[in-house]
Amino acid sequence: MRFILNTCCYILVLLSFYSNAQEPQGKRIKIVYGGDFSKDEAKYPGAAIFSKAGDRQVQFEHEGVDFWCDVAVYYQEDNTIKAYGDVFFQQGDSIKMNSDRTEYNGNTKIAVAEGAVNLRNNSMELTSEKVWFDRTIQEAYYNTFGTVKDSVNTLTSNKGRYYLTIKKYEFKSDVKIVNPDYNIESARLDYYTNSRNAYMYGPSTITGKDYKLYCERGFYDTKVENGYGIKNTRIDYNNRIIRGDSVYFDKAREFASATNNIRVIDTINKGVVKGHYAEVYKAKDSLFVTKRAVAISIVEKDSMYIHGDTLMVTGKENERIIKAFHNAKFFKSDMSGKCDSITSDEKSGITRLIKDPILWSGKTQMTGDSILITSDLETEKLDSLKVLNNAFIVQKDTLSENAFNQIKGKDLFGKFIDNKLKQVDVVKNAELIYYLWNETEFIGIDKRKCGSIEFIFSENEIDDVISRNEVDGNIYPDKELPPNGRKLRGLKWYGDQMILTKDDIFDKDDNNIILPEIKGVTNPIDIDNPNLAPGEEKIDEKSDEENDPSKQNPTNVQPKPKATPAKKQDTIVVKKSSKTN
Repeated sequence: MRFILNTCCYILVLLSFYSNAQEPQGKRIKIVYGGDFSKDEAKYPGAAIFSKAGDRQVQFEHEGVDFWCDVAVYYQEDNTIKAYGDVFFQQGDSIKMNSDRTEYNGNTKIAVAEGAVNLRNNSMELTSEKVWFDRTIQEAYYNTFGTVKDSVNTLTSNKGRYYLTIKKYEFKSDVKIVNPDYNIESARLDYYTNSRNAYMYGPSTITGKDYKLYCERGFYDTKVENGYGIKNTRIDYNNRIIRGDSVYFDKAREFASATNNIRVIDTINKGVVKGHYAEVYKAKDSLFVTKRAVAISIVEKDSMYIHGDTLMVTGKENERIIKAFHNAKFFKSDMSGKCDSITSDEKSGITRLIKDPILWSGKTQMTGDSILITSDLETEKLDSLKVLNNAFIVQKDTLSENAFNQIKGKDLFGKFIDNKLKQVDVVKNAELIYYLWNETEFIGIDKRKCGSIEFIFSENEIDDVISRNEVDGNIYPDKELPPNGRKLRGLKWYGDQMILTKDDIFDKDDNNIILPEIKGVTNPIDIDNPNLAPGEEKIDEKSDEENDPSKQNPTNVQPKPKATPAKKQDTIVVKKSSKTN
């Protein structure tokens, strides 16, 4: 009699299932294996309770998804199942999920799994305490701490969404990627499990064995360790800090580059290089900079600025060589210069001005075939100056109109004291034209030739001139020396080119550079997403609450039920299947 009653109850459940299957709210969940059947109207009104029989679990199926569990509470009217105990969920051959309990709605096709959730496919594995899986749009979501593993990377975050169709993760809040070769930390990161490409949309730091990259928007290929940042980007690389509107990095090539408003800081020598395009080659220990390029170094608490159309910085620590090519200029508070190219060698302490060099000490102009400035290697202070071949010194006389104090010779040798040029010797075939004044009273014009001339600088003015060896000359009254006799042969005055401030090292072309647009700051950078149309970028800007399915679809999953004593029933098989956990 008991057997007949239980069988009737089971048949009534099935009849109810088939009658409701015609309703429009969605196809009904099918009972594949019901095991033991019971009901508890006080606790679960309107629900059928199924429990595993022996070692065989309860099994349900719904439109290509199979469920196995120890106990299932089946609400036929709502087309909902609450599964408890060793729950296994499988969609097709690839999507599998284990949990302690799962609620599934056959109308919305949303599964909510809780307790040691493990969702996996052929390329990744997600574990978390609670996961929503929406079969309609093929997306999984979690808002508790979750861990994702693929073949090489382990990713963790507090919130995440997985798009199964395109195999893409959106991670939010305290995102971390751990790899034997690098670590990534980010506030917002998208990751594709097939390509293993990462797209960062918030403050992010990538730390490798010999580099560190920070950006607030960028791309990183985790397979080969290369990528770029395009917002507030910085990379620490080979004892250098590189900043720019866009910074690119490639570990395999040992190469980095930066574009627009770049700043490269030498952390060892405390030097800075600026410009609008830079390349760093680690293996060669070299830096290439162009577009308003300038190298800034500290000389005894005074900054020296070196500019050229192109700058190159090469060499290891304490052996750096700075080269400025074409239209080269430099500025220091009490000295400046220009020429075709400048080379500054840290190891020898020599800075060379090459081809058509002009040097200004204050307002005193010096020219020659080549100019060398030497620093003391121990004190790092300026030590000496050499102007080789055709040395010529010119200083405009401040009390006369169109008058110039002039000294020339084969070579010039100067001595710096406290980084200021103080003593100068002009040797071999020296000549001089010097305007003499007694305060404001004009005395005459000193014009002479001799073997060498020595003078000192006082407040950047020529003073105390001494002639030596075969001195031949005279002091001429103003009327006795004609205009053509007041200029030494080869005199050229470049006063209109004098560099008076650090901004004067840049010419009109430098100041009117049109910078290239950095694409990706507002345009798409997600090259993996085939669903993005040109010029479109799908960045989810909804609030966390709007994105949280738990706020949209409350689950009210209850604790595992204590069913009334189960009674063994005849098994009714609707679909033949087997568990492949």
